[in-house]
Amino acid sequence: MPALRLACVPPVRHRCLRHAMKLVIFGLSASSSWGNGHATLWRGMARALAARGHDLVFFERDVPYYAAHRDLWTLPGGGELVLYPSWDDALPLARRHLAEADAGIVTSYCPDGVAASELVLSSAAPVRVFYDLDTPVTLFRLREGLDVPYLPPYGLGEFDLVLGFTGGSALHELRTRLGARVVAPLYGSVDPDVHRAVAPVDAYRAELSYIGTYAADRQATLEMLFHRAAQRMPSRRFLLAGAQYPADFPWAENIFFVRHLPPAEHAAFYCSSRLTLNVTRQAMAEMGWCPSGRLFEAAACGVPVLTDGWEGLSEFFEPEREVLVASSTADAIAAVERSDAELAVIGRSARERALGSHTAMHRAAELENLLERARSSSDRLATAPSLLSVGGAASLGAEGRDAL
Repeated sequence: MPALRLACVPPVRHRCLRHAMKLVIFGLSASSSWGNGHATLWRGMARALAARGHDLVFFERDVPYYAAHRDLWTLPGGGELVLYPSWDDALPLARRHLAEADAGIVTSYCPDGVAASELVLSSAAPVRVFYDLDTPVTLFRLREGLDVPYLPPYGLGEFDLVLGFTGGSALHELRTRLGARVVAPLYGSVDPDVHRAVAPVDAYRAELSYIGTYAADRQATLEMLFHRAAQRMPSRRFLLAGAQYPADFPWAENIFFVRHLPPAEHAAFYCSSRLTLNVTRQAMAEMGWCPSGRLFEAAACGVPVLTDGWEGLSEFFEPEREVLVASSTADAIAAVERSDAELAVIGRSARERALGSHTAMHRAAELENLLERARSSSDRLATAPSLLSVGGAASLGAEGRDAL
């Protein structure tokens, strides 16, 4: 695509109580949701930040994989989406935007993460942020001595604020392994304009459904809670949606497949199921405090969720009342066999919790607060490490509370 700038549509904005900020983000992809959980999060955040009066510019390298599966061309809320063919092409425009920015943000899996970090850190942006949307994966690779190509070789100590998609002990490890001075969690969220109760669609009807890109490290749990349950309940319909599944995936006659489900179809997919499954990647489950966006999305649709368990889950949804937890095939079968009335009560409770605590607007307010606090710091080079919390110590997990 020859043009760097895809979208710059001035939106009608509602001013927030704090001053309006310009945020410049260097990320993986907001334009394609194909095998990419980052896109759904940033689309919701873009809409929420715009509604709060902020300007957002998102830089995305225009790689063939996402270009072939692009399902968004304009950021919700009217922010500017910059698609660039190479870093050299993006650099002049990136410098101009950062010169006007209140915050520069680099995310995990940004294809030009190191170069973008150097640019942000050398800029005059009052707040320089690294947002690790893949914290457990990052830390696992560091522990194993594997390359993490989106991290600067000097760590994260130069950033004014480091955000983690995971709370708990992960926040301390970001400090000890990567030198982060100020860390805070900024969890996933849901955009209720996209994920809401809608009429069911016959093609998506199922007793148990699952949305997720194939990942080897959650395959064992998926087989236990989904595949084996389907084998033992041959008269029930199971439905799986996601990209990158291998040819040797263990299908069954009653497991139906949707190769890719765009975000616009998620609500109908969820609302056509009696129950939907969430499976957490191994590194995330082992670390805890790692709510998947799928949890929030299904809950916002009023659909009961069956999930694997991990430390900190109860801080986001109350087990048995707002979410069902399974650790065996028998648990999954028992959940599917619950009555419609029981499942409906759980779904309604989950929806109330999601809309009351976990929307993109909630996270936008949290980000706003964190950036304001970082900006108000009088000494950008303070060496004392610290933890920032939004909404009380509970949002940091047990490890974070101990450090406050």
